[in-house]
Amino acid sequence: MVTDPISDFLTRIRNAQKAGHTTVMIPASNIKKAITEILYDQGYILKYKFDDKAGKQGEIHIAIKYDRQTKQPVIKELGRISKPGLRQYVRSNEIPKVANGLGIAIVSTSSGVMTDKKARSLNVGGELLCYVY
Repeated sequence: MVTDPISDFLTRIRNAQKAGHTTVMIPASNIKKAITEILYDQGYILKYKFDDKAGKQGEIHIAIKYDRQTKQPVIKELGRISKPGLRQYVRSNEIPKVANGLGIAIVSTSSGVMTDKKARSLNVGGELLCYVY
Protein backbone atom coordinates (compact mmCIF):
# COMPACT_ATOMS: atom_id res chain seq x y z
CA MET A 1 0.00 0.00 0.00
CA VAL A 2 1.29 3.44 -0.95
CA THR A 3 0.78 6.15 1.67
CA ASP A 4 1.58 9.06 -0.68
CA PRO A 5 0.31 8.37 -4.21
CA ILE A 6 1.54 11.68 -5.67
CA SER A 7 5.06 11.03 -4.41
CA ASP A 8 4.86 7.53 -5.91
CA PHE A 9 3.74 9.08 -9.23
CA LEU A 10 6.73 11.46 -9.28
CA THR A 11 9.16 8.72 -8.23
CA ARG A 12 8.01 6.39 -11.01
CA ILE A 13 8.65 9.13 -13.59
CA ARG A 14 12.09 9.92 -12.09
CA ASN A 15 13.08 6.23 -12.02
CA ALA A 16 11.92 5.65 -15.61
CA GLN A 17 14.01 8.61 -16.76
CA LYS A 18 17.12 7.39 -14.94
CA ALA A 19 16.69 3.92 -16.45
CA GLY A 20 16.22 5.42 -19.92
CA HIS A 21 12.72 4.02 -20.45
CA THR A 22 10.48 5.56 -23.09
CA THR A 23 7.19 4.88 -21.28
CA VAL A 24 6.00 4.40 -17.73
CA MET A 25 2.71 3.00 -16.38
CA ILE A 26 1.22 4.48 -13.21
CA PRO A 27 -1.98 3.57 -11.31
CA ALA A 28 -4.56 6.28 -12.05
CA SER A 29 -6.44 8.71 -9.85
CA ASN A 30 -8.12 12.01 -10.63
CA ILE A 31 -5.32 14.13 -9.16
CA LYS A 32 -2.65 12.14 -11.02
CA LYS A 33 -4.61 12.61 -14.24
CA ALA A 34 -4.72 16.36 -13.64
CA ILE A 35 -0.96 16.49 -12.94
CA THR A 36 -0.29 14.43 -16.09
CA GLU A 37 -2.34 16.84 -18.21
CA ILE A 38 -0.41 19.80 -16.79
CA LEU A 39 2.93 18.10 -17.52
CA TYR A 40 1.78 17.49 -21.10
CA ASP A 41 0.45 21.04 -21.61
CA GLN A 42 3.71 22.51 -20.34
CA GLY A 43 5.81 20.28 -22.64
CA TYR A 44 7.48 18.08 -20.02
CA ILE A 45 6.15 14.76 -21.37
CA LEU A 46 5.73 13.55 -24.95
CA LYS A 47 2.22 12.08 -24.68
CA TYR A 48 -0.09 10.22 -22.32
CA LYS A 49 -3.05 7.86 -22.39
CA PHE A 50 -5.60 7.05 -19.70
CA ASP A 51 -6.53 3.36 -19.68
CA ASP A 52 -9.67 3.01 -17.54
CA LYS A 53 -10.10 -0.71 -18.26
CA ALA A 54 -6.82 -1.82 -16.65
CA GLY A 55 -7.21 -2.96 -13.04
CA LYS A 56 -9.58 -1.45 -10.49
CA GLN A 57 -8.65 2.19 -10.88
CA GLY A 58 -7.12 2.22 -14.34
CA GLU A 59 -3.64 3.20 -15.48
CA ILE A 60 -1.87 6.20 -16.90
CA HIS A 61 0.62 5.48 -19.70
CA ILE A 62 3.17 8.30 -20.02
CA ALA A 63 5.70 8.64 -22.85
CA ILE A 64 8.78 10.36 -21.44
CA LYS A 65 10.27 13.21 -23.47
CA TYR A 66 14.00 13.31 -24.19
CA ASP A 67 16.15 15.98 -25.88
CA ARG A 68 16.99 14.87 -29.43
CA GLN A 69 20.64 16.01 -29.41
CA THR A 70 21.77 15.23 -25.88
CA LYS A 71 19.39 12.29 -25.19
CA GLN A 72 18.81 13.77 -21.72
CA PRO A 73 15.29 13.86 -20.20
CA VAL A 74 13.41 17.15 -20.55
CA ILE A 75 12.49 17.05 -16.84
CA LYS A 76 15.63 18.01 -14.94
CA GLU A 77 14.12 18.09 -11.46
CA LEU A 78 10.81 16.76 -10.16
CA GLY A 79 10.04 17.05 -6.46
CA ARG A 80 7.27 16.88 -3.91
CA ILE A 81 6.56 19.95 -1.78
CA SER A 82 3.51 19.16 0.36
CA LYS A 83 3.69 15.78 2.08
CA PRO A 84 1.09 13.84 4.10
CA GLY A 85 2.97 14.62 7.32
CA LEU A 86 3.44 18.31 6.53
CA ARG A 87 0.98 19.99 4.19
CA GLN A 88 2.15 23.24 2.54
CA TYR A 89 -0.64 25.75 1.89
CA VAL A 90 0.01 29.18 0.37
CA ARG A 91 -1.93 32.27 -0.62
CA SER A 92 -1.85 33.41 -4.23
CA ASN A 93 0.76 36.10 -3.51
CA GLU A 94 2.99 33.58 -1.65
CA ILE A 95 3.27 30.97 -4.43
CA PRO A 96 7.01 30.55 -5.10
CA LYS A 97 8.59 30.86 -8.54
CA VAL A 98 10.44 27.69 -9.53
CA ALA A 99 13.90 28.12 -11.07
CA ASN A 100 13.36 31.88 -11.46
CA GLY A 101 10.16 31.33 -13.44
CA LEU A 102 11.61 28.71 -15.81
CA GLY A 103 9.92 25.81 -14.00
CA ILE A 104 6.42 25.30 -12.68
CA ALA A 105 4.84 24.55 -9.34
CA ILE A 106 1.64 22.51 -9.39
CA VAL A 107 -1.01 23.79 -7.00
CA SER A 108 -4.24 22.13 -5.88
CA THR A 109 -6.78 24.93 -5.46
CA SER A 110 -10.52 25.16 -4.89
CA SER A 111 -10.77 25.74 -8.67
CA GLY A 112 -8.87 22.54 -9.48
CA VAL A 113 -5.26 21.51 -10.03
CA MET A 114 -3.26 24.14 -11.96
CA THR A 115 0.16 25.67 -12.49
CA ASP A 116 1.54 28.40 -10.27
CA LYS A 117 1.22 31.01 -13.03
CA LYS A 118 -2.47 30.26 -13.58
CA ALA A 119 -3.16 30.29 -9.82
CA ARG A 120 -1.50 33.71 -9.53
CA SER A 121 -3.51 35.08 -12.46
CA LEU A 122 -6.79 33.76 -10.97
CA ASN A 123 -5.71 35.04 -7.54
CA VAL A 124 -6.30 31.70 -5.78
CA GLY A 125 -4.07 29.89 -3.32
CA GLY A 126 -4.00 26.28 -2.25
CA GLU A 127 -1.79 23.31 -1.51
CA LEU A 128 1.61 23.23 -3.23
CA LEU A 129 1.82 19.68 -4.61
CA CYS A 130 5.12 19.55 -6.50
CA TYR A 131 7.58 21.44 -8.68
CA VAL A 132 9.01 20.65 -12.11
CA TYR A 133 11.85 22.17 -14.15
